[in-house]
Amino acid sequence: MASRGRRGGVPAREGEQRREEQAEQQAPAPQGPIPPPPPPVDYGVFMQGLVQAMQTQAHTQAALQAQLEAQVRIIR
Repeated sequence: MASRGRRGGVPAREGEQRREEQAEQQAPAPQGPIPPPPPPVDYGVFMQGLVQAMQTQAHTQAALQAQLEAQVRIIR
């Protein structure tokens, strides 16, 4: 078999040409100027915000749990 170990029985060169043709068809040409890259991320600030959000969520969850337990006591 002339497939050179590839699956599908497609010789290496034909498969590469088909992939290149598909890539050209799928990738639209960029239009207009290319935007600048995003600014660098300050991971210290990011982590502070993440910790604050997690703490807020924990406090909210604790308050909701206490409220639910109080309502259950009233119903019984």
